[in-house]
Amino acid sequence: MVREAQLRQAEGGLAPAGEGWFILNARDARWKTGHFGAYTRFEGPDARFPSLGVNIGILAPGQPACFYHGENEQEDFLVLSGECVLLIEGEERPLKAWDFVHCPAWTEHVFVGAGEGPCAVLAMGTRLTDGVVYPELELAQRYGAAVTRETRDPDEAYAGIPDDIETPFQEGWLP
Repeated sequence: MVREAQLRQAEGGLAPAGEGWFILNARDARWKTGHFGAYTRFEGPDARFPSLGVNIGILAPGQPACFYHGENEQEDFLVLSGECVLLIEGEERPLKAWDFVHCPAWTEHVFVGAGEGPCAVLAMGTRLTDGVVYPELELAQRYGAAVTRETRDPDEAYAGIPDDIETPFQEGWLP
């Protein structure tokens, strides 16, 4: 029998304190904000999901979600609200609420907020390995969403980006 994980208050909201099943409303979850928007992963410092990552990211217009990259794992995304631009395999695609994006392993991509207000994106991806590449792409660099020199090292790619800050959920992020 799998036990229920206890939820504990952290600086940015509630988080599971250990392994087990739990129910957690996204508005009550532990959130972080930083250079690449706001997000919740529904995990706690001692309760990481080993096989599947799930998060909701909130992007302001013009704000990239991360640096343009490809991973050796499948990722899938659902735009929950707002608008964004998807840079994918060197192309630019506008997205709106309820657009779904499937990225097989090594699909290069990044989301950038667009429109008049925040964009919420649900992201899911497997976590069985950790291979990644951050290519130089002039299109993504125009959005502030790419490295200037290709690397496979996340620490090198994100060097100089300040750490994210724990913050409570803010009204207006989710519909």
